[in-house]
Amino acid sequence: METLEEMLHELCERNGSDLHISAGSPPRIRVHGTLVNITNEKMSPEFTQRLIYSVLDSEQIAKFEKEYELDLSFGIKALGRFRTNVFRQRGSIGGVFRVIPYEIMGFDELGLPAELCKSLCSIPKGLILVTGATGSGKSSTLAAMIDHINQTRKEHIITIEDPIDFIHNNKGCLINQREIGTDTHGFHNSLRAILRQDPDCVLIGEMRDMETIEAALTISETGHLTLATLHTSDSVQTVNRIVDVFPAYQQQQIRTMLSFSLQAIFCQQLIPRADGKGRVLAIEIMIANPAVRALIRDDKSHQIYSIIQTGGKLGMRTMNQSIHELLTRNLITYEEAMQRSTDVEDLKRLCQKGHQSQNIAQQQPYSYPYQQIQSQGR
Repeated sequence: METLEEMLHELCERNGSDLHISAGSPPRIRVHGTLVNITNEKMSPEFTQRLIYSVLDSEQIAKFEKEYELDLSFGIKALGRFRTNVFRQRGSIGGVFRVIPYEIMGFDELGLPAELCKSLCSIPKGLILVTGATGSGKSSTLAAMIDHINQTRKEHIITIEDPIDFIHNNKGCLINQREIGTDTHGFHNSLRAILRQDPDCVLIGEMRDMETIEAALTISETGHLTLATLHTSDSVQTVNRIVDVFPAYQQQQIRTMLSFSLQAIFCQQLIPRADGKGRVLAIEIMIANPAVRALIRDDKSHQIYSIIQTGGKLGMRTMNQSIHELLTRNLITYEEAMQRSTDVEDLKRLCQKGHQSQNIAQQQPYSYPYQQIQSQGR
């Protein structure tokens, strides 16, 4: 394969998520979480530079050669968009290209609880957070929410992204998508000005620092629906991360602001399917009911987990409950389930309890809140 476009075609044809270009190695793609070679031929430093520079303009090349780091996104007609990071390693140029499909998947396709998500998207104000590790499907979840709002409301949506992932066309809403480095100099500058742009809904690509988090809280508190991401693994950690970013004298004020503005937290991970055909979504969902708000305000966030465990009627679920449901449906293996759980003993208890219930019910169908796992996302 002599061109980057050919490699990206191979990536998409094999349903991969990322293409890795690195000198001294064959080109590799990540398929269902595992890196595989697409050729056996190792690439030279000159070849990797030629490949990567083929999609950069002169300004981007100049910026990269000055800073040795570059984030960008670009599209290839009839193939998709690609979020790209270019870097240097051992004196040569490398890059990672992530597929961002042109088509935005719906809640059911992604394995999200559709009715709950639609309900949250209808809220006029507040903060909805989608968290998880890199590659856990956060961007796809947020894109589905923005698309639903775009179809069902007649409002103004502004997104601040670095870089822009999914492209949204105006439907019922007017959408303005701003990219860091191209349309604005940074999250802080754009968020400081955003309230003067008459938004109804704001998407913040990532809450990176104290200024960004404070801006997100202010925007949601002043009557706007705000969606954002964090790299945290569960709801309790998410609340603590937001509060701990601030100095001690300000933390009680932030807890109060968060308790009023927070609407929901989705914590995601993608787990390989048992049949080897892709990955399925495991998701912890916390809904900010009065009990959760009181715990946040009173600095008792460690007790939130027990509220999630017993909040099934509201659509809440722990990560272990989600993993257990996938395991019960034979969508993932027992070994993978135990590896992905942060509390293995709790998951084993759920499995034991579920096995006993299954014996009692004999062969009656298993019941799922909201019947949300109808089809699984990639």
